[in-house]
Amino acid sequence: MLYDWVQNIEFKYIWVLPALGMLPVLAWLRFRMARSLKAAFPVTTTKAFQERGGKAAWVQFPFWLQLLAIGCLLVALARPQIRDVRNRKTGEGIDIVLCMDVSGSMLSQDFSPNRLSVAKDMAIEFVRNRPIDQIGLVIFSGESFTQYPITTDHEGLVTQILSLRSGMLEDGTLIGEGLATSVQRLATSKSKSKVVILLTDGKEEAPETRLIDPNTALEIAKAKGVRVYSIGMAGMDRVLVQEGGVVTRSEPLLDEALLKRIATQTGGQYFRARNKEGLQLIYEQIDRLEKSKVEVTSRTRYQEQFPYFILAALILLALSLLLKYTILRTFP
Repeated sequence: MLYDWVQNIEFKYIWVLPALGMLPVLAWLRFRMARSLKAAFPVTTTKAFQERGGKAAWVQFPFWLQLLAIGCLLVALARPQIRDVRNRKTGEGIDIVLCMDVSGSMLSQDFSPNRLSVAKDMAIEFVRNRPIDQIGLVIFSGESFTQYPITTDHEGLVTQILSLRSGMLEDGTLIGEGLATSVQRLATSKSKSKVVILLTDGKEEAPETRLIDPNTALEIAKAKGVRVYSIGMAGMDRVLVQEGGVVTRSEPLLDEALLKRIATQTGGQYFRARNKEGLQLIYEQIDRLEKSKVEVTSRTRYQEQFPYFILAALILLALSLLLKYTILRTFP
């Protein structure tokens, strides 16, 4: 604690501090002139004076207390302060929804340790780099769900991202419903810029219960003025299909044509992430493309520390006088 205090201390009148160099000089002069300041009288023997008791050993203690008091006063005159700088960020942000695939295939280990873990890490980094924006989270697999509404409570959002796991929803890949839910979260937004970042590692797998297909979701996004950045996340291009234990064919892992169409028709861009570093670069590029207007206001406050040194000096002086005229009193 004392170390931190010393590290943060500043002196407004630092030119006073060299005066502390006078303290050793005062101590030297005190003992140099000590003999001439003592009273003398003739005695027949000095034997009694050569036996020094415990009290005599402390006779100079008040002088040292006074010297310390002078040092504290000099430090107080130098005006010690602790500077406290506080930054406040304000501005015009962007409303963003992170639309993330949490299907079973997101546990594939072509990204280490798996796709979902890497996607979560990069999403958290993106959120923390955008302090002004309102950001929400929608997840999808065989259904879609709003995990966190758009908010500036980024710590709460990060907690929700960390909690994501495969199996939270019925398995599958309903890109259209994930996109439609994300657009719905932005429907009441008054922001001039509304963005969805859609991340998936597969292509649309439509069960009979599907409500909204990708093309319908695309039209809704266009009608609501929502810009979509789509990310295809996979280290491989094709997947082998087995029938009866025999590989019969290979199919594209991603529907890149669909992801490109969603992005370009809404004014966004499509990106392909083949590894963790690639996904990180994609989020950085989106961060540059979608700039918020941020104003940083700095406020500096100074906490004065000189009263503590003045108080210490007064206590030291009072203690030295008390000792000098009571316990350590000398004659004459």
